[in-house]
Amino acid sequence: MPTPCFARKILPALLCALGAAAGVADAAPTISRLTPPSNPLSADAVTLARFLPGQRFDLQATVRPDAGQTISSVEFKVDGVSVGTISGNGVVGNKSLLPATAITATVPNAVAASLRAYSTQSVGVHTLTAVATQSDGSVVSRDGNFEVVGIVANNGRPAKNIIIMLGDGMGAAHRTAARIMAKGYAQGKAQGRLAMDTFPYTGMVMTASLDSIVTDSAPGMANYVTGNKAQNNQEGVFPDDTTDAFDNPRVEYLSEYLHRNRNTALGIVTTADVFDATPAANAVHTSNRGNGTGIVDQFLDDRKLTGLTVLMGGGRKWFLPNASNSTNPQATNGSQRKTSTDYVLPDDLVAGWGASKGKLDAGRDLIADFQSAGYTYAPDKSALDAAGVPDKLLGLFTFSNMNVALDKINARRGVSTVVNDYGFPDQPMLDEMTDKALKVLNKNNTNGFVLMVEGASIDKQAHLMDSDRWILETIEFDRAIQKAKDFATANPDTLVIVTADHECAGAAIIGAYTGTGASKSNVATYEAAKFPKYTINADGYPQTTDIAGKMLIGYGANADRYETWQAYPQPAQDSQQPFVGAAPLNTYPVNAAARTGNGFLISGQVSGEQAVHTATDIPLSAYGRGASLFTGVFDNTDVFFKLGQIAIGGAK
Repeated sequence: MPTPCFARKILPALLCALGAAAGVADAAPTISRLTPPSNPLSADAVTLARFLPGQRFDLQATVRPDAGQTISSVEFKVDGVSVGTISGNGVVGNKSLLPATAITATVPNAVAASLRAYSTQSVGVHTLTAVATQSDGSVVSRDGNFEVVGIVANNGRPAKNIIIMLGDGMGAAHRTAARIMAKGYAQGKAQGRLAMDTFPYTGMVMTASLDSIVTDSAPGMANYVTGNKAQNNQEGVFPDDTTDAFDNPRVEYLSEYLHRNRNTALGIVTTADVFDATPAANAVHTSNRGNGTGIVDQFLDDRKLTGLTVLMGGGRKWFLPNASNSTNPQATNGSQRKTSTDYVLPDDLVAGWGASKGKLDAGRDLIADFQSAGYTYAPDKSALDAAGVPDKLLGLFTFSNMNVALDKINARRGVSTVVNDYGFPDQPMLDEMTDKALKVLNKNNTNGFVLMVEGASIDKQAHLMDSDRWILETIEFDRAIQKAKDFATANPDTLVIVTADHECAGAAIIGAYTGTGASKSNVATYEAAKFPKYTINADGYPQTTDIAGKMLIGYGANADRYETWQAYPQPAQDSQQPFVGAAPLNTYPVNAAARTGNGFLISGQVSGEQAVHTATDIPLSAYGRGASLFTGVFDNTDVFFKLGQIAIGGAK
């Protein structure tokens, strides 16, 4: 801290006067945030923001004026050349100077200055400068940087189709456990391979988000398909200082970039609610992954930006009208549409991106609107089978997340009533959904497509430490991977990648069950574990997971739970189901710790009721056009630039 003037008696009064003047200058306005985020602190710093040539993104600066002052203008410069000046208040075209509502309570007159949908074809690292002028004439500037990553032209044949198979939460242990159960081991060797095991190239992915080493699913997916780090809970946007969940600075998705440049189609298939983080982080821009009404509306409203052709999964609760805007879904038709989670975009964003304005319309019948837009609607597997191969397809098979593979298969075998309890006994399996999506997307497929298929409940059941259910989820996901591989084999201008957004629960295969009760002492380790042998039925799933010598899973990121080492007849409650508070779903165990049975308590390392994500690197396997680029250890954002190279510049 500088020495106060009164303490520096040996200095002339003039120096103190100069110091006082400098103190006045220090009170100038400040630019507290410059977007896109960058790291210009040293010459060799890693640039955070990277883009493909022509990829669109927003420029934004948060400016904090002196007390009693306002900001009269903000100018953005790239490499010292002005790319836009925003003067006065409000919106003009794709530019705006609006209150930074998240901080105005403590910093009156703070503003967020935005220039929407900027892009450049110029490859290399660029300097970004924001220059703000205060109402008293004071000027402040801040420098950042961003990089445009070049594409090597004519580097081989481009991939026409890109298929991203995303096993949510699927780490190496999840893959291994599915292989042990589905294929078996003898004399130390696997007796078969999963479909994902047969992919010729595999690398390891670093999964951190913009604000943590431990990502959640929103940036975990978005980082793959924007090339930029997003904060946890945010999708397709950079963080900002406003309270609106839908006005954050955007960055263009792979689906948008390829649709704009090549008129490609987009397919999204998930076993989750379609509003969930992974599916939404391929097409929807928001800082709040929980705003379901606005998220599903944007799927349809902005289909002209993404080329959305197929959307399948759960999530009917967001599509059904709720004209009364009721907060009690049991008093309605199961709808959870609410104006509080809907969206209306600012005019500068609409002008810059050509996005739909949006509307607060809890009473909207979104299924009917999809049908009016030419989508064939399938509410169950029977309707999906009967739909043939339509031009566009919407499938919503449950109110929220779909039931998991173990319960769907047991329902088909007639040995479980879980899917009946949820009210949706006729749900398709993920491989059936994937096969249908590929047929629809390949119909009249002139320009290619991007398809994202998510095995969502690998993660959801790992959170609940329900080992039997997540292992079968991984097997179901692998059967969908086989459909994608078969398509790529028949259509060689196709790339398929299999990966995860993060690892969940710190899962580890710790040994086998001795069959003498629920106890730590009954875990056979090392050579005592031997080789578990499961009987696989003709439907591709184990006849039962409760066998002698059953494979056992431990967790390194677990909450408290009771463990019996046996399959639970019922899944734990899913809080996202609109009727979870009513019978019969309210009779299900509320969480893992409530599954007491005859089990013993395993204390966890984390608070709360669920296991958590970890920062562990995860495998990525690739097959088809350009697959050889996916080796070594790389960041999740690197995947985007590999996909851009393969899709635009080609790969040998």
